[in-house]
Amino acid sequence: MNKNYYAVIMAGGVGSRFWPISTKKLPKQFHDMLGKGNTLIQQTFKRFESLIPSENIFIATNENYADLVQKQLPEIATKQIVLEPEMRNTAPCILLSALKIYKENPNAVIIIAPSDHWIENESEFLNNVSTAFNFCKNNDALFTLGITPNSPNTGYGYIQFKHSEDSIKKVINFTEKPNLEKTKEFLASGNYLWNAGIFVWSVKSIINSFKTHLPKMYDLFAEGNTNYNTSSEKEFIKTNYKKSENISIDFGIMEKADNVFVLPVDFGWNDLGTWGSLYEKLPKDNQQNASIGANVIYRDSENNMLATQSGKKVVIQGLKDFIIVEKEDVLLICPKSNEQDIKEITQNVKKEFGDTYV
Repeated sequence: MNKNYYAVIMAGGVGSRFWPISTKKLPKQFHDMLGKGNTLIQQTFKRFESLIPSENIFIATNENYADLVQKQLPEIATKQIVLEPEMRNTAPCILLSALKIYKENPNAVIIIAPSDHWIENESEFLNNVSTAFNFCKNNDALFTLGITPNSPNTGYGYIQFKHSEDSIKKVINFTEKPNLEKTKEFLASGNYLWNAGIFVWSVKSIINSFKTHLPKMYDLFAEGNTNYNTSSEKEFIKTNYKKSENISIDFGIMEKADNVFVLPVDFGWNDLGTWGSLYEKLPKDNQQNASIGANVIYRDSENNMLATQSGKKVVIQGLKDFIIVEKEDVLLICPKSNEQDIKEITQNVKKEFGDTYV
């Protein structure tokens, strides 16, 4: 196993579109959303362990989730948890992680990956990651894995690449969540991929990219170089993190850099961003109903997504294309066609019932 290989698992999001299961207190990455016996963050960590030394796998998360991370991943050391005192999007925590890793190993090659995605073919995924690592350790490159699209999905960002015979393509540009007409054009052109938010680079390349494209952020965080991986790190981060720009790695670096490459991949990926996307990955009955936790009788009902407390006995009569989710004393019933409203619904819940439920 290569000691220069590192991973940073991004685990700071709230996952509000999975309300009421996912809340600020216990976000979706800390749930067993698929009923597999492991939470999403546990599955992600385990996936990387077969390629990357476990001590080189870092978790970037909000400081409110430090105890959750340690409880669900007891095998990792405290130094492997990169804590954000507040949410500032992905660029700041990626830079902070890179500087910490660089101080430990300046020859590191790092994969950045979300903690809450579904990957069907894990061996194919790891083969793709190995390809990316080999490329990045030999080239000054910002590398991403682009998902081969199977539909004109408007919920994802798109990556346009330059046509070539090489398996690794030069990236032309990124497009953030285009409309349906545009996505159809993209698919017809044959040189667009879904942006899964999975990145690979050498620690030197990404730090140099911050110097070039986000110099103020780099200067701010570089002041802490003597503090990183020491007892004074926490205080430095607490004082300075809030001063950093609130910006994603996509907008801050990837869309500006000219050394961006992509590998088109197809390993059965799903971002598990909504109840509908989870529904697609669950086993279904003859009427295409999917259930988690419940013992269900479906009568004249089809294409429903049901999640309840374990062992709950439920009868569904005459429903089609609905999301039904129970969590303790909260019940959500929502048409699948309106699932994008769930994030907005949580604001109504907060106003009417208080922070306890969101």
